[in-house]
Amino acid sequence: MKNTIFSFRLIKFFGLILLCISLLAINDAQAQRKSKAYLKKKNKKIGSYKGGSIHFDKGKRYLSLGFSADALNYFGDVTPKSGIASTDISLTRPAFSIYGTYRYSPNLSFRGSLSWGRLAGDDFESASTTDEVDKFRYIRNLSFRNDIKELAAVAIWDIFPNHGTFLNRVNFTPYVFGGIAVFHHNPKAKAPDFDIWGTPLPEAGTWVALRELGTEGQLSEHYNVKQYSVIQPSIPFGVGIRAKLQKRLDFEFEIGYRYLFTDYIDDVSGMYVDKGALNGELAKAMSDRSREVNAVNTGKARDFEYTIEPNTTLVTLDPSPYDGVSYTVYGGFGQEQETANRGFSKDKDIYIVTSFKIAYIISGSFKRAKFR
Repeated sequence: MKNTIFSFRLIKFFGLILLCISLLAINDAQAQRKSKAYLKKKNKKIGSYKGGSIHFDKGKRYLSLGFSADALNYFGDVTPKSGIASTDISLTRPAFSIYGTYRYSPNLSFRGSLSWGRLAGDDFESASTTDEVDKFRYIRNLSFRNDIKELAAVAIWDIFPNHGTFLNRVNFTPYVFGGIAVFHHNPKAKAPDFDIWGTPLPEAGTWVALRELGTEGQLSEHYNVKQYSVIQPSIPFGVGIRAKLQKRLDFEFEIGYRYLFTDYIDDVSGMYVDKGALNGELAKAMSDRSREVNAVNTGKARDFEYTIEPNTTLVTLDPSPYDGVSYTVYGGFGQEQETANRGFSKDKDIYIVTSFKIAYIISGSFKRAKFR
């Protein structure tokens, strides 16, 4: 009996040992399977590694060069300025720029650009003969074009960051930008066929620089009007979207504003001055164009039934104290009086730049994973 009990206990003891060994073996097999799966997953990541990391360092910065085809729209004294929708699309003009962008951090880039573009405005084209607000502009009949040469520097903030190299940049991201710029401008207008006396002008049909004429008394000793500079600062700002096209190629669509510190981008800002104080017949003709029979840029006949009555009448002024000549003008136009506004100096001019950009990444490196 004692031998039977002993044998049973011995069998039970060895059974427990075998059970423990089996459990350990199963646990070790599972651990090995997990380890192999982990290594396989890790090796797969290493094989597709492109240098990305949550740590952005100097080695991940890169430079791109680009070209931009742009469209310019002007807002100022010669076209409506109540809102973006008020612009005359027919007066949209082209622009082009080259630029370089330096990726500095996951979200931040810096861009420098050099651009050329043209602005245009025309009272005859933009103002309606039936709209109460447009009546003033239609009768005034001013127009201009201005070639803008701009050097700008802006900071760009991407909404979606890139913590890796240029290879890891996101496929799509919106962005905002803002900065400073300096530009050269020189507003011009096409000279009419005749001066205010009906005599043919030597400059007829040519584009003449308006600043040199002093159309608002800038060159007259009788008026304290400062001549505006052709070199001006501006503040560029706006929004855009960027899309990755290829490994080193990006496309961008951008809408930017240029806030200006001048109201003379169109050569129009203040009051009409006495024609007798202006220098020469060309200056007199370009300062007040309300009596021209045809629109200078299109050659179309102007609606004089609208311009004369009941909105305004022709007035023969007293002899000018400056040259002793009597000038005939429309009431409220072309004469020196408090209500004879030529422009509105309280509102500075602005313009909008719509851009289509292509950029190529010319620098940047990435570290490949090291295998042992």
